[in-house]
Amino acid sequence: MTLDELTPSTLTAFTASDGENLAVQDWPLPAGEPQRGTVLLVHGLGEHVGRYDAVARLLNRWGFAVRGYDQYGHGDSAGPRGGLTSDMRLLDDLGDMVDATRARMPAGLPLVLLGHSMGGLVASRFVSLHLRPVDALVLSSPALDAGLSAVQKLLLATLPRIAPNLRVGNGLDAQYLSHNPAVPAAYLADSRCHDRISARLARFIGEGGPATVARAAHWSVPTLLMWAGSDKLVNPAGSRAFAAAAPKAVVQSHCFEPLYHELFNESPELAEPVFDMLHRWLVAHCPLRAPGVAGR
Repeated sequence: MTLDELTPSTLTAFTASDGENLAVQDWPLPAGEPQRGTVLLVHGLGEHVGRYDAVARLLNRWGFAVRGYDQYGHGDSAGPRGGLTSDMRLLDDLGDMVDATRARMPAGLPLVLLGHSMGGLVASRFVSLHLRPVDALVLSSPALDAGLSAVQKLLLATLPRIAPNLRVGNGLDAQYLSHNPAVPAAYLADSRCHDRISARLARFIGEGGPATVARAAHWSVPTLLMWAGSDKLVNPAGSRAFAAAAPKAVVQSHCFEPLYHELFNESPELAEPVFDMLHRWLVAHCPLRAPGVAGR
């Protein structure tokens, strides 16, 4: 399948179970094209799913329909930038998206969650709590260790109770997104990206990562975990701890030592091994089936 043969993506509004609107982007396969399954993208802190267009197009060429959404408080979705209405908000939204995506998928094809950074935490926490069944999981630089100091941990133990909706700068230094200078420049110029984080969202990240790592030994969903060894935005220790504890027959893990945080947006020569590993793993776990042919 060439780039010219790909179907244009579509943007729609999705109403979550609590009535809030989430912006959804779909990258469908052309009609009649054999497919392996559907990938549901879960983006990171401060960004939006539109930044994953190149990744989605690559997944299309590999035989996957792709859907993504702007998480609450991000991109074109509802909510104050970086805000969070409840501790379960992002997990509930993902549950709604999984249900809606399943309902429109061909019967028998696998649903793969692909989460990056905070989205990797949301996706892995979702799987660890068994909130919905999914067939496979891909994690890119997941926020499994916030790297908090003792003082920051103390603040997170008290501030969300006192001022849960207080929003401050998230401290992300865009120059460490990628070795490709065009990536941070585009990020900073993107009006749909922001640098806000609420006390409640910070607590979700600070507590959710260690809680997910604590369940790694009991992991049962086929998972590909990839992280950047030179990550300065998310502590790689969380991914290393998860990989060490998880069953090797279930979780394939790899550290790309010289890379920065956004593995998929790295300089082409650095990103090539990332996409090679992703392609091999997805093809192995999602056999190609003709449309209308039921799977397991």
